[in-house]
Amino acid sequence: MENMGSQTNISFETKQVETFTNITIKGILGLLMDNIDGGEDKREVISLGIGDPTAHSCFHTTDAAKEAVVESLLLDKFNGYSPSSGLPIARKAIANYLSRDLPYDLSPEDVYVTSGCTQAIEIAVSILAKPNSNILLPRPGFPTYLLCAAFRNVEVRYYDLLPQNNWQVDLKAIEDLADQNTIGIVVINPGNPCGNVYSYDHLEKIAETAKKVKTLIIADEVYGHLAFGENPFISMGLFSSITPILTLGSLSKRWLIPGWRLGWFVINDPNCIFKSPKIVERIKKYCDIGGGPATFIQAAVPKIIESTKEDFFRNTLKMLKKNSDICYEKIQDISCINCPYRSQGSMVLMVKLNLTLLKDIGDDIDFCFKLAKEESVLLLPGTAVGLKNWLRITFAVEPSFLEEGLSRLKSFCLRHSNTKIIN
Repeated sequence: MENMGSQTNISFETKQVETFTNITIKGILGLLMDNIDGGEDKREVISLGIGDPTAHSCFHTTDAAKEAVVESLLLDKFNGYSPSSGLPIARKAIANYLSRDLPYDLSPEDVYVTSGCTQAIEIAVSILAKPNSNILLPRPGFPTYLLCAAFRNVEVRYYDLLPQNNWQVDLKAIEDLADQNTIGIVVINPGNPCGNVYSYDHLEKIAETAKKVKTLIIADEVYGHLAFGENPFISMGLFSSITPILTLGSLSKRWLIPGWRLGWFVINDPNCIFKSPKIVERIKKYCDIGGGPATFIQAAVPKIIESTKEDFFRNTLKMLKKNSDICYEKIQDISCINCPYRSQGSMVLMVKLNLTLLKDIGDDIDFCFKLAKEESVLLLPGTAVGLKNWLRITFAVEPSFLEEGLSRLKSFCLRHSNTKIIN
């Protein structure tokens, strides 16, 4: 598999595009957008590349969330700075919310309110970083971890997720990669970019493996509870008695409000193996540097959590399940693309390109640039998340929009099919 820090050059006529796989997803999609043909017959752009469903009416947030923010703003009490770690009422509400999934109650003091999950990632990597340290990341995975590690001079080591085994973690690889300088293992569940949802047994094995190699787990649960397959969502914090768990999450995905930038960094460490006054002080200092979400958004958190009805969550899962099925079934009709695993959670899935069935396509990046130019459809090249010649498809869109995008994808593949191989 390709290293996520590799470099690829792509030429289109007189235009030279240089893409690095250690730039952001938004950066890569921006390059693809720039490559779309802007002629007279320009079609509507269909983006199946980024996990922001809010442009589509079927994925709008609940009225309860909007009313909570309006009420908070109109109170005129939350226009000033919040404490660096977050408003106490927000920290308490998040602690109570996460404690529903745990056998013990989290303390509000273990919760730090962040500007989305991205800042939580940055804090996690920053507080753990030390000279000669390394961090274990999943491949495929979320590239922000690589960027944060690079800024902190932390070596990245990749363990593979196994597509033939429902994208489970290669536990033997973790044992082989970890050493005394390993500062943590990142586990993303529900999975981005794979759409996997891990079972209780597998999560327990991951925790036991982390204990064996004497490190903690950074549990990225930004898609927490967005599970619509066989396995229910289970919080990694359930296994914090085995090894310390740093839980990262946000309201962004479950409440469909990514632009509100309300996230959290939480210490799950009932045995106080990791938590110490020195660590707490270090976290607070990073919160001082970065700042958090708008104060009035934080003030709305208790009511957002308490007032949102289960029907809203059920409807979101129903729509995601419907779109996941559409995506999986439509992909079966495209001979050069293989989907080894039907998405069970989050808003994404990974599919594999068979380049031998295509002509004039060099790799996944070439595929995505030409697809954007010819069909005005945006997909994320797998190289961006660590798997060369794969694609990530985001299906949190209107069903008709998704079907049109997949229809254009099929037309593109037929147009570029290597008929000699097929025949």
